[in-house]
Amino acid sequence: MPLGSLRSSDIHGASAVIYARYSSHSQRDASIEQQVAECQKFAAANHLTVISVYADRAVSGRTDRRAEFQKLMRDASKGLFRYVIAWKSSRLGRNMLEAMINDARLRELGVRTLYAEEDFDDTAAGRFALRNMMNVNQFYSENMAEDIRRGMHDNAEKCRVNGKVGYGFRKGEDGKYTIDPKEAAVVREIFERVSLSEPFVDIGADLNARGIKTASGGLWTKSSFQNLLLNERYRGVYLWGTTRVEGGIPRIISDVLFYRVQEVLKTKKHVRGRHVAAGEYLLTGKLFCGHCGSPMIGLSGTSRNGDKYYYYVCQKKRTEKTCKKKNVRRDFLEQQVADAIRSIIMQPEYVDWLLEGYESFVADNRAHSLIQAYESELSDVNRALKNLVSAIEQGLVSQTTRERLSELEKQRRDLEIQIKLEQAATLDVTREQIEAWLKAFIKGEVDSRKYQEKLIDTFVHAVYLYDDELRIVCNYTGQASTVSIPFSEVDALGSSGSCSYKLYTGSPKESQTNQGAVYFLGPLFVLVHRL
Repeated sequence: MPLGSLRSSDIHGASAVIYARYSSHSQRDASIEQQVAECQKFAAANHLTVISVYADRAVSGRTDRRAEFQKLMRDASKGLFRYVIAWKSSRLGRNMLEAMINDARLRELGVRTLYAEEDFDDTAAGRFALRNMMNVNQFYSENMAEDIRRGMHDNAEKCRVNGKVGYGFRKGEDGKYTIDPKEAAVVREIFERVSLSEPFVDIGADLNARGIKTASGGLWTKSSFQNLLLNERYRGVYLWGTTRVEGGIPRIISDVLFYRVQEVLKTKKHVRGRHVAAGEYLLTGKLFCGHCGSPMIGLSGTSRNGDKYYYYVCQKKRTEKTCKKKNVRRDFLEQQVADAIRSIIMQPEYVDWLLEGYESFVADNRAHSLIQAYESELSDVNRALKNLVSAIEQGLVSQTTRERLSELEKQRRDLEIQIKLEQAATLDVTREQIEAWLKAFIKGEVDSRKYQEKLIDTFVHAVYLYDDELRIVCNYTGQASTVSIPFSEVDALGSSGSCSYKLYTGSPKESQTNQGAVYFLGPLFVLVHRL
């Protein structure tokens, strides 16, 4: 609309800029393009020359952290224009006070704000009308925010979707979560593979190769998995703000699998790490020098003709030069260890002994389970919660009761998690399942590094390397058991590099060596989770 309060000589040809802002949550807001079009019509009707457009897209007026608006203010301080044209006064600030301050700041810089849909004279009456309109704008904004919050709280009480649904789910016609079968299958696969300690990078590479996209339609990377694996919605928990409803949405994975993955994330940090197939050292943290007891770490070197070599070196020799243990080729050593372990688990008498020992192991584990103690404690917490809620219903509400309520709810969640973990650790795995697993394990190709990795990870506790002997300390639940094999391969390559390692106890003495049956009950406790 034309400005009747200004003489044409005052405004004709004057420089002006347009400011537009669009709030994505408001369905009645005019779009950026609509606002700019109306402002351009206004400028043409009043003979203003528009030299620039500033637009903040999908930014709420309830925040003043608007990049384009801040740029406008900087340009105004440089005297680049005389007028700012906005669609309505609601575009200028997050509330009446903010809008008035911004208008005053522009006036101090010699810049006047004009509104395409609202005509306010530059008089006391006009400024009074502008302030009233800004007050109306603030009321509208606050009232709309309350309506949105009220609607979202109502949705939460009914376990309806608020915001993004997340990978594996869809929004049903009733507004509630439904399962997307294809994406849910990917979620289950990811959890299963991580539960077996497969590195993120390997899982991501496989999903990408199969053409499976992330929720945003991109490629899977290491960072794609962290939030997904911590998301309790996949075990059927509805979450929004402080609202938490067990069983509020369809379940994609079991509690057992979810908590198994949480334990892997806590105890096996390498699942997040970078995977380099050629540079893996399967004995890292398990291999020790037989001479001095120091860890032997993985290093690599390059020959004159460019060939890459991988080997293990005594850490004390490398750092202190006080040990004479010679370096050994990685591939040869790992092959020797894998061959020795495989030959042991193929012995029929060992398999029979192991199955009998496993049944005793599971029975003992159940006898010492903490489930009963946790359930008793949970019962006490639920009783306290019931009494506290009853007191609140009777009007006994204070900061102390709120804090106690929050504390009890946290205790209940923690206890429920502990109970599920204990239940997962005492799963009933039959003798037949264990026997089938062992037979399948035996059929592996010992030349395969993947198979070697499984053997070493499952059955080897520590390896001590001498110049003429290799001693393997096996996982066990009773008395220590060590097997010795002859060893002669020596690789005298020298290089630099490092690899992470963990310290164990010192090397076994001669009297500890036992060349009879080897005991492997320890890893079978892990097998409960893998079957």
